[in-house]
Amino acid sequence: MSTGLSEQEILRRNALTQLRELGIDPYPAEGYEINTNAADILANYENNKDAYQKVSFAGRIMTRRIMGSAAFVEIQDSTGRIQVYLKRDELCPGEDKTIYNTVFKKLLDLGDFIGIKGYVFTTQTGEISVHVTAFTLLSKSLKPLPVVKRDEEGNIYDGFTDPELRYRQRYVDLTVNPGFKQIFINRSKVINTMRNYFDQQGWMEVETPILQQIHGGAAARPFETYHNTLDMPLFLRIANELYLKRLIVAGFDGVYEFGKMFRNEGMDRTHNPEYTAMEIYVAYKDYIWMMGMVEECLEKVAIAIHGSGKVKVGQHEINFTGPYEKLTMYESIQKYTGVDVSEMTEAEIKETCTSFGIEVNSSMGRGKLIDELFSEKVEANLIQPTYITDYPLEMTPLAKKHRSKEGLVERFELFVNGKEIANAYSELNDPIDQKERFEEQLKLAARGDDEAMAMDDDFIRALEYGMPPTSGLGFGIDRLVMLMTNQSTIQEVLFFPQMRPEKKAKITSDEDFVNAGIPAEWVVVLRKMGFNTLEDLAAANANKVFNDLGGMRKKLKIETPMPSKEEVTSWFEKN
Repeated sequence: MSTGLSEQEILRRNALTQLRELGIDPYPAEGYEINTNAADILANYENNKDAYQKVSFAGRIMTRRIMGSAAFVEIQDSTGRIQVYLKRDELCPGEDKTIYNTVFKKLLDLGDFIGIKGYVFTTQTGEISVHVTAFTLLSKSLKPLPVVKRDEEGNIYDGFTDPELRYRQRYVDLTVNPGFKQIFINRSKVINTMRNYFDQQGWMEVETPILQQIHGGAAARPFETYHNTLDMPLFLRIANELYLKRLIVAGFDGVYEFGKMFRNEGMDRTHNPEYTAMEIYVAYKDYIWMMGMVEECLEKVAIAIHGSGKVKVGQHEINFTGPYEKLTMYESIQKYTGVDVSEMTEAEIKETCTSFGIEVNSSMGRGKLIDELFSEKVEANLIQPTYITDYPLEMTPLAKKHRSKEGLVERFELFVNGKEIANAYSELNDPIDQKERFEEQLKLAARGDDEAMAMDDDFIRALEYGMPPTSGLGFGIDRLVMLMTNQSTIQEVLFFPQMRPEKKAKITSDEDFVNAGIPAEWVVVLRKMGFNTLEDLAAANANKVFNDLGGMRKKLKIETPMPSKEEVTSWFEKN
């Protein structure tokens, strides 16, 4: 029965067997001492040559040029690539040349991890290289890496570029496209810069539950699971807000958390069902104070990544140095639609949405309708950092009522490059008002709004013990990283974005081919021609297959007589 392996995969497994027969463990258990790396050698060798006369490092074989008794190989480690030079008679000074002639030349492949010991020198062409005195196989690669072609200047013109393959096989993507690693290095810088800034203010990083009894803290559809021992449903959190505010009740002046959130909703260029958010709550502050804090924090992040508060995003240059523009929700809608919805009833806003071609349904209350109108007609215009403030009460069940504007709450969202990246409130700390807001959410849920919040009696109880005036903020880390690294899709800034199940390639067994009337000796040939299933064969042209069989027979030096054209045609008629 066929294993479904490619010719290259079979050859590599054969090499694996031969290595073991030679007493070489292709996956040794012991560690390998490393005292330098590719980037260090290339950056510092010329200034301190004596320090690189006994180097030891490791990486993947990415290219190699064998010239009889000598060879040049490119090794790639986590910092980059460097050329190494091997000479047979130096590696094998005695009569036995097996290590070079057999192991290196025949049994090692591109993609294998090897350890290198040697000394650094400069070739006649001026390239800094490592002269190998010994090498050790550290891991045998059984699948060939995709071939990435480069021109003389090193520019890629034929590479591993299919987005679905890149996201699904990130381990291959970052190996053959190492330039993408910088995105994730910068992602780490974004988070660490924010963390360091918060820590310097004296705010504490905390952890809150991911499995929650009540899906609260945001308007979103949750993922539901079940705990067998407790015999109860649980939800993957859609936000950590209500737990963080419990800690403000407990007496902490400032708490924050970087964590995964989960929303059982659509996937697109800016949404992944699992994403990273940062939420922070600071006692005795309000949303106006929070605007200044956000501007200071984002400028620090931009400088950490780019050395400046200005960041190139697509065709725009975004300036993260404050102050940012401020528009109220109503002002922004009027600015970009010419319509003032501030005094409209729910029915009137629904009619306005319909006039703009926005789809509405009976589950949408006044707040949801305004949100849809804003999303469709305003968001895309907000390129430079812009605060949208003072949202209608119906849109925000957890924010404090506006101190001077009836029917509004003290909230802002920060929009950059047409997308929301942050959301902040003067937090609602009136337990009676909060309970009434939750009850309104229950009414929306009864109308069919599956994003409405649930009642959280324990959170109400916490507020009844008293929570000081507090400002809270939530940041979408993935979207922020997209901005800071000039990426247009969220999948590019996630190591492992959510993907649909992978379609497995069908493999028909050799026995099935034989049962279909194809002689066994020709099954191997058909597989080498790319026919791994009877369906593949049936979809092909019989005349072309017959002609190609003749060519493969010569190439593979098969002595079996060529089947007649009629016989080959019969293979198709039976299938």
